[in-house]
Amino acid sequence: MIKPAPGTLLIAEPFLKDPNFSRTVVFICDHHEQGSFGFVLNRAYGHTLDELMNDMNDLKIPVFYGGPVQMDTIHFLHQYPEQIAGSYEIMNGIYWGGDFELAIDLLRKGEIDLSRIRFYIGYSGWSEGQLSEELNQKSWLTVEATRKLVFHRNVDDLWKEAVKSLGGDYSLMVNFPTDPQLN
Repeated sequence: MIKPAPGTLLIAEPFLKDPNFSRTVVFICDHHEQGSFGFVLNRAYGHTLDELMNDMNDLKIPVFYGGPVQMDTIHFLHQYPEQIAGSYEIMNGIYWGGDFELAIDLLRKGEIDLSRIRFYIGYSGWSEGQLSEELNQKSWLTVEATRKLVFHRNVDDLWKEAVKSLGGDYSLMVNFPTDPQLN
């Protein structure tokens, strides 16, 4: 296990009961003594960008559930630092935010690939010491993120792929039931 830092994936342990995070993978974008924040990578929100924002009728782009905090905000991760001004580098090749209007314009013009940008409603956040406590309780497994996992083509398989990336006996966990009493 690695310590949380920007670019870390938090992988929910198989029996985590919290409905916001059951079988999720969270990409940590910021982590320091005051707290942490990131985005759930593998939970579709069930709405497209055009359904959530005005003047986006032509953009039927999926939006993902980033987490339960500030569900009135839209964020995005991408791989276009040269094209999207104001981006913040989380790790090599993965960026958060930047000029939203410019990103939308580039999408409309077909100048950026939808497989290299993802939109999230809300975010996941932890106050000072909260994430450390959850890690001590073994609620999360940690692994260094990769672009392949962050921008995984099939989000329904992401949790299993992230667990498998831990190697060794962890690959057995992908078949655990969500409720061990059902075993």
